[in-house]
Amino acid sequence: MIEFLIGVDGGGSGTRVRLMRSNGAALGEGDSGPSGLLHGIKNAWSSVEDAAGKAFKASGLDYPARERIAIGLGLAGVHNRQWAANFVAANPGYAAVALETDAYTTVLGAHQGQPGAIIALGTGSVGEILLADGSRKEVGGWGFPAGDEAGGAWIGLRAINHIQQVIDGRAEGGAFAASVINACGGERNAIQVWLANATQTHYAHLARIVLQHADTDEVARAILLEAGRQVALIAQALDAGGKLPIALCGGLGEPLRSYLPSELLRRIVAPRGDSAAGALRLIQQHLQQNQPQS
Repeated sequence: MIEFLIGVDGGGSGTRVRLMRSNGAALGEGDSGPSGLLHGIKNAWSSVEDAAGKAFKASGLDYPARERIAIGLGLAGVHNRQWAANFVAANPGYAAVALETDAYTTVLGAHQGQPGAIIALGTGSVGEILLADGSRKEVGGWGFPAGDEAGGAWIGLRAINHIQQVIDGRAEGGAFAASVINACGGERNAIQVWLANATQTHYAHLARIVLQHADTDEVARAILLEAGRQVALIAQALDAGGKLPIALCGGLGEPLRSYLPSELLRRIVAPRGDSAAGALRLIQQHLQQNQPQS
């Protein structure tokens, strides 16, 4: 018998879990490291289970037998169908697993299952719209470094491009460049080592430096204004007629609001829930659709 439901929001920078009883009573939350499928199936499940364990602990509960738990997940990397199939096949014993893209669980959470659009800005970026007829459309989400415009890693990559030019003498530096240089090793050889080992998560961590200097540095501000323009392009592709509300979600959603074109700001609404809430809604729908017929 299923007694607990877990909703998982898993990306390239971390994993967040929300726990509830099967009757809808809210319990605890937990977090852990990345669970985007790019980081590997074993690592993804490890982060999910670590975060879930923390959620049970925060609720004053021991981790129960997995057959008493149903789990809904919105994970980065689900577009790779083989990765997604491998992840579900590696289920460590949960009674039910519902896996979707983190974009879809985000739109489910932001509009509580009702029609609307989201643009999720975190380590990466993606837009998703849920239409009144139940159909969906996704824009972006192609993955770093090929896509994910306006995401943290995309912003960090542009900061790296800037310091390369500063170190070479192709561009003037300042406090912004100095901060990025120090964060990546402090000098050319160390930065080369950093680049050789950097993941999208490492690049995304540089976005906070860009945000910190945007008020005083023209290059940092230009990076964020271009990010805002990219967000507007995603919004236009999602809903050219401007008929549905758009929620900005993810860790960079609110920080980037100041850099969005004014015409887009008029369409933005506050999300009514997050991706973890959407993942709980996903597993609830899955269980309803798959319950035995009497």
